[in-house]
Amino acid sequence: MRFISKIWAFLKTPSSKPFGLIVFLSMIVGVIGWLGFNAGINATATHEFCTTSCHEMSWVTDEYEQTIHYKNRSGVRATCADCHVPKGTDIKDWFDKMLAKTKAAAELYHYAMGTIDTKEKFEAYRWTMANSVWDSMRARGSKECLNCHNFDHMNPEDQGRMARKRHAKAKQQGKTCIDCHTGIAHEEPEEPDEPEEEENS
Repeated sequence: MRFISKIWAFLKTPSSKPFGLIVFLSMIVGVIGWLGFNAGINATATHEFCTTSCHEMSWVTDEYEQTIHYKNRSGVRATCADCHVPKGTDIKDWFDKMLAKTKAAAELYHYAMGTIDTKEKFEAYRWTMANSVWDSMRARGSKECLNCHNFDHMNPEDQGRMARKRHAKAKQQGKTCIDCHTGIAHEEPEEPDEPEEEENS
């Protein structure tokens, strides 16, 4: 309380050092701005926001709700943000999160411009969008997957023969989750056919 009284007294007294007042007020504005920005980031990273705010998300939400990540015997759910919004405490994680949010905002632009405003257009562009997400996940070593899944925490003896063999090989080769599990929460888009090269006559 004494601290607040001192600040109030400082603000009421004409100061011979206006620079200090400017710095102090800038800090207050900065803190308020940061708190507001962070609140906005968190509000746009909820399952409800992701699945109801964008029209095109209804198409992939229907797919997601049929997967084990949405409903399973243990009752643990991986939401949109768990997979698509980077988490972590270091500065790189923060920049990766901002990049992910920027890419998400770009989808609003493409929807408004008519690039993906119908299901048919969305499907036509889906291979490109999916690869962008997969590349981002690969670059982070499937870190979002590893928040829940981890080779070292698995019980290989409880896995099927094929899964046990593939997980052991993936760990040995340094592969990450997304190298094998690209269609785990959404339908995996088909790779477009390569355009046939015209023969030289």
